[in-house]
Amino acid sequence: MFPFFFDPTYVLVIAGLIITMIASARVNSTFRQYDQIQSSNRLTGATAAQAILDESGIEDVQIRKIAGNLTDNYDASQRVLSLSEATYDSTSVAAIGVAAHEVGHALQHHSGYVPLQIRSGIFPLVNIGSHLAFPLIIAGVLFSWNQALINIGIWAFALVLIFQLVTLPVEFNASGRALKILSQDGLLTNQEIPMVRKVLDAAAMTYVAAVLSSFLQLLRLVLLFGGGNDRD
Repeated sequence: MFPFFFDPTYVLVIAGLIITMIASARVNSTFRQYDQIQSSNRLTGATAAQAILDESGIEDVQIRKIAGNLTDNYDASQRVLSLSEATYDSTSVAAIGVAAHEVGHALQHHSGYVPLQIRSGIFPLVNIGSHLAFPLIIAGVLFSWNQALINIGIWAFALVLIFQLVTLPVEFNASGRALKILSQDGLLTNQEIPMVRKVLDAAAMTYVAAVLSSFLQLLRLVLLFGGGNDRD
């Protein structure tokens, strides 16, 4: 095993960090760019979200404002659509696009979209696994390199990657629904739809980056601790 101060597998962690930072920087810069462009209909993000819900016949979803920037989310268990301060009151093309994306999740929930159901179903297990993975691996190393305990920890971390993989179709589908609705319902013009697509595509790449980062971290764990009892 490589000495503590010389671990070449750290390059995998660094690569994952760089990928995540690039994706985050891109979504923020893209949102800022199109947040400067006001929509022609002057709808706010909240108004657009409510219009889509009404058009879709969904009456049991509450829209609320929350603090932060790009902290927008949909809570299926509470049926609450939370829009950040940067989205709720803004009339920008970017804000309407983000709001419509979150409504897309409400539409998925309403229609019983299977990947969303799978993601919601495995979330409790993934949440436990994400908290126990590293403690289990560390405990396995400390207890005379208990490979069984280490392997359980690695599999617990793998659950995080599986969850993120399931998340990809959920997010891409929500963006697709948003673009379709915004176009069909005339909430945005034909010139504004490509702008929204750029914002949502940039946001989607953050999920792809998260998958790649987790995969690299998992690969590192396997390289470091998945080799059985054959230790130097």
